[in-house]
Amino acid sequence: MNHRFEVLDKSICYSGFFRMEKYRLRHELFAGGWSADITRECLERGHAVAVLLYDPDSDRVVLLEQFRVGALEFPGGPWLLEIVAGIMDDPDETAEAVARREAAEEAGCAILDLIPICHYLVSPGGTSETIALFCGRVDAATVADGVRGVAAEHEDIRVSVVSRAEALDLLHAGRITSAAPIIALQWLELNWPKLPARWGSSPA
Repeated sequence: MNHRFEVLDKSICYSGFFRMEKYRLRHELFAGGWSADITRECLERGHAVAVLLYDPDSDRVVLLEQFRVGALEFPGGPWLLEIVAGIMDDPDETAEAVARREAAEEAGCAILDLIPICHYLVSPGGTSETIALFCGRVDAATVADGVRGVAAEHEDIRVSVVSRAEALDLLHAGRITSAAPIIALQWLELNWPKLPARWGSSPA
């Protein structure tokens, strides 16, 4: 059941690389009636796309490692194992197009096919950001281990190609700690036997 809400006032607290907006609002209650006026801040940082690059023929995945300021105080430090991802800057660019562009920029490879995994809210208690998550078929032989990234964006990305089993070992050992690669690798663990039939390849 959809309940109603009313935005009573909205203002911008900060506008820089990200934007912080302040809302005064109220909403209908499950028990009936309306809530009191509520004040909430919401981080507006745009929406993103992430894609797990997987080669079903060699049963390997592409992982990235890079510095993340949000993990400065996180156990293990701010260099995180991740998957290809990028912000949707252009409203006319589709999520699929962003996935293909970011795969070329960050991993130096072309996506041969894309399967949608899910579209989820990152942390809806404080930000409007969403991520469109995909699994992308690639030829892992075209991915060269090394350091990549767009210099103008201060990217310093180490690219590695590992077996699916090794990636899952890293996941289960707690070495992969951000949401997008966790969700994507769990999806792969459940769905990889079905992918050769979809993609017309032989099981690895």
